[in-house]
Amino acid sequence: MIRRLGRSLRLRLALLASLAMLLLNVVVSAFVLFAIRNEAGDIRAYDVASQALRVLLMVKRNQLPPTVTTDGLDGIQVLDSAGRVVSSTPNLAGLPRLTTVIPHRNTANDVAELCDLPAFPGRCELVVSMHAYQPDGAWVIYAFAPAVPWYVSLKVLLFEICVAALLVALTWFGVSRVVARTLAPVHNLTKRLAEITAGGGGMRLPVPQNVDDEIRRLAETGNQMLERLEAAMRKQAEAVEQQRRFAGDASHDLRSPITAMRTQVEDALLNPEDADWRATGAALLASLDRLQAIVTDLLTLTKLDAGAPSSREPVDLCELVGAETGRPRSKNVVTTLQPGVAVTGDRLQLARLLTNLLDNAERHAESQILITVRRQDRQAVLEVLDDGAGIEPGHRETVFQRFTRLDAARNRDAGGTGLGLPIAREIAHAHGGTLTIEDSERGARFVLRIPVRED
Repeated sequence: MIRRLGRSLRLRLALLASLAMLLLNVVVSAFVLFAIRNEAGDIRAYDVASQALRVLLMVKRNQLPPTVTTDGLDGIQVLDSAGRVVSSTPNLAGLPRLTTVIPHRNTANDVAELCDLPAFPGRCELVVSMHAYQPDGAWVIYAFAPAVPWYVSLKVLLFEICVAALLVALTWFGVSRVVARTLAPVHNLTKRLAEITAGGGGMRLPVPQNVDDEIRRLAETGNQMLERLEAAMRKQAEAVEQQRRFAGDASHDLRSPITAMRTQVEDALLNPEDADWRATGAALLASLDRLQAIVTDLLTLTKLDAGAPSSREPVDLCELVGAETGRPRSKNVVTTLQPGVAVTGDRLQLARLLTNLLDNAERHAESQILITVRRQDRQAVLEVLDDGAGIEPGHRETVFQRFTRLDAARNRDAGGTGLGLPIAREIAHAHGGTLTIEDSERGARFVLRIPVRED
């Protein structure tokens, strides 16, 4: 199908070029024929005038016979000053004056092409008229010869037809070859795209070498598009794989409290008389609290991923930190706050971000948590630093993945759901900021940067 379409385009272009060449040849040939016919007509008129001049000399010498002979003419008529035919060729003997169209008034000699004359019906004649001035008045001599046809001669017509046919054939061949060579890279691109569509080979198009034309730019643009498509497909595959791992981890984390609750209930039901139902209820409530925390975090992540709308209002980070650190904590919290550092965002989401960072620091700190709020350039910076074991540089991005497990010292089983830090980073991104782990002498140093509110 591709080759057939390519030949079809080549055929159309070659046909259009050949038709244009044929039309050009017709126009040029018409002008050439017109010029040749005019030249041939002038030559023939000169020859006919020479024959008429011979008769004029006879009139001047009073040697004109009643019948004259001609060489290559269709006839001659001689009229006296009264308009009577006094001499003619044998084929015109006894015929009256054949034309009054020429000579024109005040014209001694004249030439005209006349058709359907009485002596020459159905054809055109080249007529030359001359005045011979005699004592009794002006005599008129008419000489008749075949007019030059529109095609001049069959040889000229055949020559022009052959030249036109040759030029049209050369145009067809040349345009067909040029178009075929021009469309060859397009055919290669089409073939490669078909292979890519069928899933064969890498996603790249062949770029024509040693040329810089539209087809090369098309191939380069196509490769850029394919690169973006390939990158998007990679990201999509990574996202699918991440979602698959996330679903597996989520199901595992949801299964753990459910399994624990089922085991506790089954043990109590096996020995109802010996079961401590108060302790069993307390254990079930703890498992339910953990299950509820996981479900709540999952719903929060789902809303953040879906880009759920949030309120936008001025939020003073110093006030936010003061409100969140006012609650009792198991570790000592020390704050260093620069006044007047405000951002635009959702107060509840930013409070959730700070709470998640504090909860994470509280689980892994030895004794103290440091919180710093300051303005740096046009950004509001919030740091949460604990004095725990810290995080290896190679794991600093891993902890922001959902349901991440590191070593036992920073394990979500110490009380977290494994979703607090991912939720905190998603909230930071939703506010046009970043949340990263930066170097510190001891412990883990989480740094939040959000565009500051200028007013």
